[in-house]
Parts: sequence; structure tokens; C-alpha cells
Amino acid sequence: MAEEKDAEESGEENAELSLHSAGDLLRQAREQKNLNIEDIAKTTRIPQRHLESIESGDFAALPGRTYAIGFAKSYARTVGLSEVTIGSQLREEMDDRGHTAYEPETSGYSPANPSNIPPKYLAFTAAAIAAILLVGFLVWRTLFLEPTDFAADDSESILAETGTGEETSEAGVEPVGPSPSSTGTVILTATATVWLKVYDQEGERLFEKEMAAGEQYTVPADAQGPQILTGRPDALTVTIDGAVVAPLGTADRTIKDVGISAAALLARADPGGSSTGADESQDADASNNP
Repeated sequence: MAEEKDAEESGEENAELSLHSAGDLLRQAREQKNLNIEDIAKTTRIPQRHLESIESGDFAALPGRTYAIGFAKSYARTVGLSEVTIGSQLREEMDDRGHTAYEPETSGYSPANPSNIPPKYLAFTAAAIAAILLVGFLVWRTLFLEPTDFAADDSESILAETGTGEETSEAGVEPVGPSPSSTGTVILTATATVWLKVYDQEGERLFEKEMAAGEQYTVPADAQGPQILTGRPDALTVTIDGAVVAPLGTADRTIKDVGISAAALLARADPGGSSTGADESQDADASNNP
């Protein structure tokens, strides 16, 4: 008796399904759950126009047999229907209407399953970590805090490369305007963003800042043996009384303990030791003592 009852119930269910298309069943289930078509589209990530075509049975508007059955199965899962039953019924309906020329259905097809899509916060976290690492590298490379492993020979080597040798003096930068004096005013002008530290011969800090392009710093006239530390000497233009002198160094080479008084800068540009200031002093002595 129990088997006969189950058979009757199964027959009634199949009869009921045969009275409704797969699209009708999906629409009825959606309405029973008080969902609109936009809710289904958002949950399944299936375009709303394809869901509407499935409900209305407009198979010609769907991208293909495989996609249509896959969309219907995903729709069925969302509204609590059997995806196997809906998929089989839709396949039969498409066969009846002559939609058999499409490619065969790929088993296990499941379009846009939200559980398989990585959450957005992972992408934002990865991007933030990459940005932090990049900024840290640029700060380390550009600002380069006080180095402790510089040896005297390294400083001499850097100075030699930046214009202390005879080769540099021969091809040095020609001063612009009047000849600078050894007691002239020294101005450092940033041509790009650059960090620098200026200190006297006793190590007392006179100036420390990350300068923006166009900013200037005037070396105090009463500073005792002013020197500079920077990781980008190429980003500084040095002038004495408005006359441009040789650059402090090349790009991406940190310099330390490089004198930036007018006398020290002129000595670098004139390794022979004859500076404009000394000539002026000698001329003055000669005029006072004929």
C-alpha cells in the first residue's frame, strides 16, 4: 500500500510540473519568497534580462543552451527548487522548441557562484600592503637617515667623483655672473623633493628638512665649517652670491661631511687653492701697502 501511495504522489507531482514551464515554476517560487527579479540577479550574478527570458520562455534571447540551463539551475538553487528537476525540464522544453543545435551542456556548470569569488576586502588589503611597501622603500631610498658605516675613504671617493679631481676642475661648471667671493652668501635650492641635513664642524645641527622643489636654504654666514648630509645631491643647486657652482654630487649617491661654506665650495671648484676671495684680499693688501 505504501509503495502505491508514493507512486501516486510522484505521479501527481510530475503531472503538476508538466502543467507549468520551468520559467513559471521559478517565478512562482520567487514570488513565494517575496523576491523580485533584481534580487535574484544580484545573488546569482546573472544579468536580469537573461533571468526574465528564462521566466518567459524566450530561449532565443539567451546566449546558448549550456548557459540557459546553467542559469536556470543557479536560479533554482536561489529560490529553493531542485536544480536537477528544473535543468531537466528546461532541457526538454528547449528540445521541444527546436533549440537542440546548441553545444551540449557541460556537467557541473555553475555560473557566478558567489562563494567562489574572493571577497573585495582581500584585494583592498593586498593593495594597501603594496602601497605601504612602496612608500617605505622610497622613504628609505630618498631620505636615507644618518649612515653609520661611512668610512673616510668612502667620503674621499665620493668627493673625487663629484669634482675634487683635476678632470672635474677642467670640465667644471662655469660660474654665472660675477665671480663669487670666499665670504659670499651660499644658497641651496631644491630642484626636486630632497631631504638634507646641515650641521657645523662640531656636529651641531643647523638645518634639517625635506625640501620641496623650489625651496631655498641660506647657509648662515657665521656658521663654523658648515657641512651637509643628503641622499640626493643632484637635486640641489648651489650658488654663491647668485653664481652657480659645481654640483655637490651625482644622482643616488649619499654624501656626508661635505663642506658648504663659500670657501669650501670654491676650494672644490679650484683645487689649486687660488680663490677669488684670496685674490681680493691680496689686492687689498697691495693697495694699502704700495
